[in-house]
Amino acid sequence: MTAHDWLMERLESGQARFRVIDHPPEGHTERASRLREHALAQAAKCLVVRVATGRRSRRYVLAVVPGDRRVDLDGLCGMYGGSEAAFAARDVAERLAGSVSGSVMPFARHPDLELVVDPDLLVHDEIFFNAARLDRSVALDTADYLALARPRVEPIAQHSPPRRTAGRAATARRKTG
Repeated sequence: MTAHDWLMERLESGQARFRVIDHPPEGHTERASRLREHALAQAAKCLVVRVATGRRSRRYVLAVVPGDRRVDLDGLCGMYGGSEAAFAARDVAERLAGSVSGSVMPFARHPDLELVVDPDLLVHDEIFFNAARLDRSVALDTADYLALARPRVEPIAQHSPPRRTAGRAATARRKTG
């Protein structure tokens, strides 16, 4: 069973309030949010993180933060008493998540993957995420998400630095140079 099929079955059997949104393939949170027509803060940005907990031991965390935020790797490291935290290698992340990068859903199916969600994502009535496919997303009632996914809820997000457009960056270089 594909991760997408598993998700659809889980949502339907759990009687979740959700809707499916088909769109052109997109794996970047900001662009997918524009296609789905919702606030970036409502997007569940899902990243697999490797936390080194000993010389040869590690834990994998599915970190879920609002789309306008970054994962606090140092915070995750401290949460698990680790010595280092980094994004998992792409092949490992895709194997654990069961889907390609950019389509990871905020549900942990693999037993070696612990789900941790930032509480700032959960303030919205509805969250949005790619449904283990780049061309399909789900808008899911947040209370239903919590009931079905049963994540650990911890503050794991940092504010993203403001993005500079190419025009503003060029202007800034001219003024200082």
